[in-house]
Amino acid sequence: DVQLQASGGGLVQPGGSLRLSCAASGFTSDDYAIGWFRQVPGKEREGVSCISNSGSTTYYLDSMKDRFTISRDNAENTVYLQMNSLKPEDTAVYYCATDLSGLCEAMDYWGKGTLVTVSS
Repeated sequence: DVQLQASGGGLVQPGGSLRLSCAASGFTSDDYAIGWFRQVPGKEREGVSCISNSGSTTYYLDSMKDRFTISRDNAENTVYLQMNSLKPEDTAVYYCATDLSGLCEAMDYWGKGTLVTVSS
């Protein structure tokens, strides 16, 4: 079975950094895309970033493209989200999900989230 496990969340001060990890298992190949999403209670989930199966194509929400970097290590079956210059409004539960088409179009499986809290 496909499984995704997000980790790396925590409490960080404004301006600080965190690196989230999404460990993937159960895939038969590396031909999958991974996306990061976040949700604040009471608000809709929003897409943060996505990386294609080859890693050659990445997507970011406009407000994050200068602060967040997505990458993948296929040898480790892990996708990372480096988050810098964090702001209180980045506080949310962050989820990773996979698009088995490899194209960052529609997510097929979701992992449990990891909480990021940005506060002084």
